Amino acid sequence: MLGALPSVLHLLAPARFGGLESVVLMLARGQIEAGQRVTLGAFVDPDEIDHPFLAAAGRAGVPATPVPTPARGYLAERRAVRDLIDDLGPDVVHTHGYRPDVVDSGVARRLGAATVTTVHGFTGFGLRGRLYEWVQRRWFRRFDAVVAVSEALRRDLERSGVQPSRLHTIQNAWQPARVPLARSEARRALGLDAEGPVAGWVGRLSPEKGPDVMVEALATCSRPDVVLSVVGTGPLDAQLRALASERGVAHRVRWHGVVPEAGSYLRAFDVLLLTSWTEGTPIVLLEAMAAGTPVIATAVGGVPDVVSDREAALVPPGDAAALARRLEELLSDPASGARRSEEARRRLAGQFAIGPWVARYMDVYGACV
Repeated sequence: MLGALPSVLHLLAPARFGGLESVVLMLARGQIEAGQRVTLGAFVDPDEIDHPFLAAAGRAGVPATPVPTPARGYLAERRAVRDLIDDLGPDVVHTHGYRPDVVDSGVARRLGAATVTTVHGFTGFGLRGRLYEWVQRRWFRRFDAVVAVSEALRRDLERSGVQPSRLHTIQNAWQPARVPLARSEARRALGLDAEGPVAGWVGRLSPEKGPDVMVEALATCSRPDVVLSVVGTGPLDAQLRALASERGVAHRVRWHGVVPEAGSYLRAFDVLLLTSWTEGTPIVLLEAMAAGTPVIATAVGGVPDVVSDREAALVPPGDAAALARRLEELLSDPASGARRSEEARRRLAGQFAIGPWVARYMDVYGACV
């Protein structure tokens, strides 16, 4: 091993699209470019071998192995992980998310691989979700290294019993996959009017993302010409549509559903709204910084580590009135948004480059093997 880079197997159960998936692909690609031997193991439904994540890995030049796993087929999953580790012989098994953290990391330990996890964040909603997180936090104590994507998350993990010597803070990095579409082209692609103010929202329509707050803010905003463009889907979809109707703004909301490579369309928006109750280092925020799109974001989790009031307009979580006020201010004074966007671009280039990010992960691996 002296002088050699440790080989890595990343394990995750990917959603069809999402920030975690983008981070894992970016990290794996960066590691390969740095000379590491890297493979992705993706847990997918047996009927979904053509999962979009696997196609994205192929486009990125990252070797990815589908691990067909039926729901709750944990014994079969663990056997498949054992076979994969036996076949590849990785020095490090790096897990991402509850399922590989809890179900599969023990297999890697028994086979002699170092275990590393990246904690991308918690939802904190629902009794089942809180139970899963309690189990996952206890499992973290068994890992050789636990990476938090924000300092706030690192402190949270330390309070939950993870040894400080095993904890590392590594913010997500940013590397553009493609040049963002121009404003006019992005609006055409999303079916938006060429003119008129548009506030955008991108993410999973689930409680921790606070999508109800964006609908309430639209209803509270004094600008009746503002259109809300919502990219994403999730369990609150029908409830949010009903809320928009109840608040009298349904005619001003455009529901786009899942849009592949959504970060390419951010220039369609006059402002991006980030309304989460909890966050790690949100990739959509980095994408907006790269696109030059002004941002209004809740000051939660790792968000204040990424942007200050110099680079974005920050509001308290759950405060639709404050969100509406900041939206009105940005739309009435676009020059202030442009200034913040330029500051955000500079901070992105200086603080979130991919090379140092990959190097920090290499240091974590090196300390474990």
